[in-house]
Amino acid sequence: MPFFVEVILPLPLVKTFTYSVSEMEFHAIRPGMRIAVPFGKNRIYTGLSVELHENPPQLYEARPIQQILDDQPIVTPQQLAHWNWIASYYMCAIGDVYRSAMPSALLLESETVIQQNTSFSVDASELSDEEFLVYQALQQQSSLTVQDIIAILGKKNIFPVLRKMMVRNVISLQEEISESYKPKLVRYIRLHEEFERDAKLQDLLELLRNARKQKELVLQYFQLKAIDKKPVTLKKLVETADVSAAAVKALVDKGIFEEYQLQHDRIDFEDRLEERELTLSSAQQKAFDEIRNSFKDKDVTLLHGVTSSGKTEIYIKLIEDFLAMGKQVLYLLPEIALTTQLVSRLTAHFGNTVAVYHSKYSNNERVETWNQVLDNSDKAQVIIGARSAMFLPFFELGLIIVDEEHEQTFKQADPAPRYHARDAAIVLAHQFGAKALLGSATPSIETFFNAQSQKYGHVELSERYGNVMLPDIEIVDLKDKYFRKKMSGHFSDTLCDYIAEALSLSEQVILFQNRRGFSPVVECLTCGHVPQCSQCDVSMTYHKGKEQLRCHYCGSSMAFPRNCHACQSTDLTTKGFGTEQIQHELLDIFPNAKVGRMDQDTTRGKFGFEKIIDSFREGEIDILVGTQMLAKGLDFNNVSLVGIMNADNMLYHPDFRAFERSYQMMTQVAGRAGRSQKRGKVIIQTYNPYHNIIRQVTDGDYLGMFSEQLYERKIYKYPPYFKLIRLTLKHRDFEKLKQGSQWLASVLQQHLDMPVLGPEEPPVSRIRNEYIRTIMVKIPQGRPLSRTKKTIRKILDSFESVSQFRPIKVVVNVDFVN
Repeated sequence: MPFFVEVILPLPLVKTFTYSVSEMEFHAIRPGMRIAVPFGKNRIYTGLSVELHENPPQLYEARPIQQILDDQPIVTPQQLAHWNWIASYYMCAIGDVYRSAMPSALLLESETVIQQNTSFSVDASELSDEEFLVYQALQQQSSLTVQDIIAILGKKNIFPVLRKMMVRNVISLQEEISESYKPKLVRYIRLHEEFERDAKLQDLLELLRNARKQKELVLQYFQLKAIDKKPVTLKKLVETADVSAAAVKALVDKGIFEEYQLQHDRIDFEDRLEERELTLSSAQQKAFDEIRNSFKDKDVTLLHGVTSSGKTEIYIKLIEDFLAMGKQVLYLLPEIALTTQLVSRLTAHFGNTVAVYHSKYSNNERVETWNQVLDNSDKAQVIIGARSAMFLPFFELGLIIVDEEHEQTFKQADPAPRYHARDAAIVLAHQFGAKALLGSATPSIETFFNAQSQKYGHVELSERYGNVMLPDIEIVDLKDKYFRKKMSGHFSDTLCDYIAEALSLSEQVILFQNRRGFSPVVECLTCGHVPQCSQCDVSMTYHKGKEQLRCHYCGSSMAFPRNCHACQSTDLTTKGFGTEQIQHELLDIFPNAKVGRMDQDTTRGKFGFEKIIDSFREGEIDILVGTQMLAKGLDFNNVSLVGIMNADNMLYHPDFRAFERSYQMMTQVAGRAGRSQKRGKVIIQTYNPYHNIIRQVTDGDYLGMFSEQLYERKIYKYPPYFKLIRLTLKHRDFEKLKQGSQWLASVLQQHLDMPVLGPEEPPVSRIRNEYIRTIMVKIPQGRPLSRTKKTIRKILDSFESVSQFRPIKVVVNVDFVN
């Protein structure tokens, strides 16, 4: 009787694939275990087993698997069910979800290995210089990887050399797969068991009578063991005794010390626990009790609390409740910068029960967190992370907290799956029978609409912690200031005066400008030429620190031009401004101030956020300039002033959510001010001081903004009244893309009884040399969503079957966020 296993491959493939297994393998494999399987001509991938059966595939002959990689399943049934929901709802391939969900260290792909063909004799004199270098290297090593040969030959295109050597039968190629996760092993030192007995200690000291340094080293070992009362690491012994590792090795060679290794976790918060009781204010306690009551009949509850109202303390109390019930808690944050600050707060309270999971962690660190969650370890009862933490293999999930739920960064943009972590987390909570708490000072319109319509529970927290007053917001009219010549660069005299006052009182300042770089445009004053990216339809941004122009879409860069590329004039000027220019102007206006910058350019690397946040908290930075990273729940007690450099570039973004986003961002940034006893000050610089949104921010009128935006959304058919699916078409040939997008839009309009807009050119209509067209499908409330998606999928399959349109890439984005 033949046996088969259904396997998900980490490739953009919609279906599973069937492989044949032996009877022994059939009984050994369980759903959720990884299997190395061949795919294509000679590649091996890490597939995930999802089902075992005895039905051979009808359309192809099942190939045998290569090997079973796990002893136990590393993916749970709940995960597989959730992944299938994501693939179905967001109209993407299950293979895309699998690749996105798993740490890449667990997704092994075969590597081409080059070996010498020993069955043929080789005349080395017939080989070229490059071939001889490869041949010589294979004499010393049994096999080489492609990367090894690139390093040996000092060039990237090595395949012509390998092809010639294969034709002559000098080498052969093989595909090998190997585990890339490596556990962290720490070296320890212990006394040889012969000297552990008291009677032998005197003999030991006698033995080392003439070796003073070695005797001191042994005594230092005893001292460390007596103080710490735990095994002694080689590193600590060497550092404490101030000797080299060679001195310890000499004692190992003499048989006095023994060296051994133990596996350690790469992330450990054991030393951070602080014994302290958390007490809630009366307003916090009231909100906490309301949340618990809401959870009795609602699975999802919105905590709508003003900035600095102490939502995190309420979260901590809720986490305590669920941990007491033996449940795991997932705490999702929109930004890694926030994770950095929150980890220190939660580890101080929960110690080593906290685990962290996000993209700035290394592959090995993520695998360790994955395994701890899978084992329901004490070290992974509270999991903090960005959106990818939702994919971990939970067993006893009781609560999901989605903090700053309004943030657009919860929506994955590229690559697939283009899921929204907030919505997917609510579905995940439902699968476990868990509760979901959404927290925000400025909830998204969709979430607040669900709370108003009783779909979600709704709890309000309307006062700041410690009765601290909300900041005083002052609007500065830039038109008037420029007219009266009261501007220093991009700083009004009002903002300069308040910054000077804050600095004189040793208080800190945050300045917000939602654009990085020095200037978005460099223009020739003679002919008007603006340097454009050669691959994208967008101007290149000037970065003064590196003296280069850079495209923020494809990443290409060029040296800053000294003369115009069109007319050779040297009369160049910059227009617009970003965080880098603000930093330079501050250094001119306040030369004694310590100015820091927090944007995508300064936070690269694993600890980029942490270094800047710690420096600001410790008072090493007086003025922090930043992009929207600053607007997301960061907590600094000494910030008395927040300046929004230009509110208008948020308001006039071509997006139906622009006004909602502007309100959220300005309110959130303003909320960073005055979080201790002194009332904070917020300065908003704008050319439109009477704009409705700016007035609503000044008055803290969330309900006014919500009602106004909801009215417009209903008229113009946008969420929450309509679901949106955006189809993005890309191709290098402008005419072919135009024809294909028009064909697809017309077929969608014929088969869907609902608004279909487009094809339209987006504001940036070419990226990486691919032209872009978008089509928008608006699905009314009450229409069966799954049936509409099936119709769209059938039309897309028909589109792909037309040979002239097959090269056009189509990206489907359900519930898209710009």
